[in-house]
This record gives sequence, structure tokens and C-alpha cells, in this order.
Amino acid sequence: MNVDLFGYSLSNLAHRKMRSFLSILSILIGIMSIYALISFGMGLDAYVKGLAEEAGIDKLFVQAKGIGAPGTDENFFLTQDDADFIEKIRGTDQVAPLYMKAGEIAWKDEKKYRFAMGFDLENEGLVMETFAVDVAAGRQLRKGEADAVVLGYNYQFPLKIFKRKIAAGDTIELNGKELKVVGFYSEVGNPSDDANIYLPKEGFEELYPASKEKYGWMIVRAEKGTSADDLADRITERLRKHKGQEEGKEDFFVQTFEDALATFNAILGVLKGILIIIAFISVVVASVNIMNTMYTAVVERTKEIGIMKAVGAQNHTILLVFIFEAGFLGLAGGVLGVLFGWMVAAAGGGIAAAAGFALLKPVFPWYLTFGCIAFAFIIGALSGIFPAKQAAALKPVDSLRYE
Repeated sequence: MNVDLFGYSLSNLAHRKMRSFLSILSILIGIMSIYALISFGMGLDAYVKGLAEEAGIDKLFVQAKGIGAPGTDENFFLTQDDADFIEKIRGTDQVAPLYMKAGEIAWKDEKKYRFAMGFDLENEGLVMETFAVDVAAGRQLRKGEADAVVLGYNYQFPLKIFKRKIAAGDTIELNGKELKVVGFYSEVGNPSDDANIYLPKEGFEELYPASKEKYGWMIVRAEKGTSADDLADRITERLRKHKGQEEGKEDFFVQTFEDALATFNAILGVLKGILIIIAFISVVVASVNIMNTMYTAVVERTKEIGIMKAVGAQNHTILLVFIFEAGFLGLAGGVLGVLFGWMVAAAGGGIAAAAGFALLKPVFPWYLTFGCIAFAFIIGALSGIFPAKQAAALKPVDSLRYE
């Protein structure tokens, strides 16, 4: 009997092809949006988690206050004396001061402005570990190699930064000085970081003599067993006293790696929330559309419902028929929504990667797929409850007289 009822419901949906199609389309759009947005959000979460695991949670950043990127505001900087003092603070394992300045890079007949970073190669391991990169092509810089650079990942490809790609062994110009490219770092995942230029400390100081020992920021590694949060508080307090500054008026700030990721996650969470709310609104609209479709079906099939009751159909049977029809519309929209959502997210991820945003890589766990389909079915079924109750409440005599 149930199989017959389901067949009857499906035939009714097929008989109203256009109306059923529009109901399915409305739920499809909502589920597609939710599936694609959540897959991107989960991909970003996986990226951040992987970065935290690879870089570790024992890192801190000491940064000079100012406007713009670290080191770009000439009025705020950290000194070698600051670095030496921090290194003596209890719980500090290693300190890596970094220079950072904008520079004009010329290749063939093109010129671009990108950030140049300089650091002591004795701290190479800490810097590369923090950035979660390695040498992807060529080799690493060597100490005292003032005329060499390692470039970010995107310089290896045409049209990413320059029209023509750069290869290891080529010569570029940075602020008018010729430098030999000895290697490329692996992909970070965003165009800004993947377009950086890396130099040894000596080479950077030759290009920017006025910035000698005026660092934009420092990477600090905490000793094993030392809490990064505790060390951050200790550095803030002791460095403030060392520099003779009042509390709250420091010209620097200290941030743990976890704090930096938490800030990023907070911004990301707000953005994801807004986008998912927008997508959820489309699902609500779709549920109203399904409800309207089912109410219309009840009116059109009033006499039919009377006949079914006259031959013995009970209220719960009529209720089941209409809830099944509404649920099936939601289920069909959910399955198609997931399919199209996967296609949109996969295509979007490919486009993002081609544009240099490799961190925007969607993931498609099984529970997201089944969760979206189940959600669509539930939304559809719930949308059909009130029309189904109205249909079940019809009296056989009144239904048979209905024209």
C-alpha cells in the first residue's frame, strides 16, 4: 500500500512538471549556495589548522607599531638592541629580526613594486618554519651572498607578476641593483606573500642603508615547556621598561602565533556567517515556495482527496502523501544543489588557485554532503506539514461536492 502511495505522489509531481521544477530549482539554489560556501569555509579552516601544525604554536611576533605593513612606517622600528634584550629574557629560545621594505623590481621591460624582506641566514630555519615554506626550486641563500635573492612562488609563472616567468639563474633589478635569482620558495597561498623578495641581511642593508638595524618586526621562538602567552606578557613588560616607556604607550606590541590565527579566524567566522545567512534566506524562500505549491495542490485535488477518503483512506494516509511530495521536492533539490554546489566550489577553487589564492581550496567531507541533502529533505517535509494537515482535515462529503 505504501509503495502505491509513493507512486501516486510521484505521478502527481510529474503531472505538474513546471511547478515541481520551480520548487526544486528554488531549493537547489539555496543548497548549492550553502554547500559551496561551507566547503570554502572548511577549506580555509583546514588551511589555518595545517599552518598552525606546521609552523607550531611556540612562535611570537614582536612588531613595531605604525601604519601599514611592518617596517613601512619610518617612525616606528625595532633595533638590534631590542633583539639582543629579548633574547636574554627567560623563556626565549631564539629571536629572528626581519627587515621589510617596498622595492621596485625590474624584469625585462617591466617594473613592479613588491615587498623585500631581509634576515640573518643564521635564523633561516625559524623564518622558514614560521612561514611554512621551503625551497621549491633552485637553492637557499648563502651567508654573505649580498648579490643574490630568493623570490616568492609566483615569479616562476608567466602573467602572475610579470608577463614572462623568471627562472633560477636569471638576473633581476631591485631598486636599480642587479641581483641573481638563486631560488624560489614554495607556495604560501596568497598573492601578496607569494610575490615577496627575500635577501640576506647584508644584501638588504646595502640596498636600504638608512634602515640598517631598524627592523619592522621579529619572530621569537619560546623555549620548550614555556607558554607562548606567558612569554608574550613577559616580553611586553620587560621590553617596555627597557625602552623607558609607559604602559599603554609602547611603540611595539607582542602577539602570539595563536593570537594571530585567532584574529584571522574571527574575521573569517564573521564573513562566513554573513554569507551563510544570505544563503539560508534563499532556503527559507524556497521552503515558502514549496509550501505554496503544496497549498495549491490541496485546492486542485480537493475532490480527489474526497474520493480517497470515501474508499477508506485515513487522515494519516492523506497526511503522508502530501508530506512525502513536499519532502521529495526538497530531497531532489538537495541532491541537485549538492551536485551543482560541488561544481561551483571546485571551479571557484581552480580559479582562485590560478589567481594565486591557493589557500581558498574547498573541501568536501562526506558529512557536509549528506548533511545538506538531509537538511533539504527536512526543509521540504516541514514545508509540507501545514498543507498536508489542511488536506487531511477535509471532510469526504464536502470534498466530493467541491468544483
